[in-house]
Amino acid sequence: MRGRGFYYPVDSVMSSDGRIYVLNRSFERATLDTIRVTMLNEDGEYFGVFGSGGVEDGEFRWPCGIAIDDQNHVYVTDEQLHRVSVFTESGEFIKHWGLKGVRKGMLDGPSGIVFDQDNNVLISDSRNHRIQKFTRDGEFILSFGEYGSQEGGFILPWGLAVNDNSEIFVADWGNDRIQRFSPDGKFVATYGSSGRRDGQFTRPAGVIVSQDGYIYVADWGNERVQVLGPDGEFVQKLRGEATNSEESSHIEKLLWGPVSLILDADDRLFITETNRHRIQVYERND
Repeated sequence: MRGRGFYYPVDSVMSSDGRIYVLNRSFERATLDTIRVTMLNEDGEYFGVFGSGGVEDGEFRWPCGIAIDDQNHVYVTDEQLHRVSVFTESGEFIKHWGLKGVRKGMLDGPSGIVFDQDNNVLISDSRNHRIQKFTRDGEFILSFGEYGSQEGGFILPWGLAVNDNSEIFVADWGNDRIQRFSPDGKFVATYGSSGRRDGQFTRPAGVIVSQDGYIYVADWGNERVQVLGPDGEFVQKLRGEATNSEESSHIEKLLWGPVSLILDADDRLFITETNRHRIQVYERND
């Protein structure tokens, strides 16, 4: 629950030098020191933690998403405090920004967060059912989306990804689909529908895109990760292996609450599992 372990992790991100930051949300009745960011590398080497529960600078109430800019500054969204907190790569607090509201540039329940190729930050403004783009200093750039199931509409959008062409991919949680947009927020395509068959989703939480265009989706409600081709066609599903896990109270191999995805420079896939408090790692086999 504390220290080098994970406790209900909800998102992870990897820096350019291979350091992994795991965002531990904990749960509502837990003590405040279980809400934190754990730092480690791909070999499991531990570098410490930062953050805690609270409302002061550097503290969180309901941390939800985590991202890194090109200066290795760490950004954390907080869906209860409706703000983004910024830290150095070692976890020292720098600042926070964001105000609750419905006007453009304001936030209500920010969740997913990612940087584009220009180092602007995209945020799933979940309870406003839209995506917003800001400079890394929090200056508003643009907003797109509205409540609904129509093309380009959202119901509680969550995870975000950006490909090498700065196209934006949104895990449209309430609509059980992935949507794709141009860099300026114009609708391009939608992938998936509600269900449990291959290529269908139940409350997708995370999405990431490889350099060759494959789309990886954390199909949270179906307890699996699905891989789609560049045009959205079903390729593969992962249910969980974890055959090399350490002995603990959570040794079951299958995924339980897959929520966040990382692809490293070698296209290894890191899957964050909220309810098993761990990360599973897969090698791509072409």
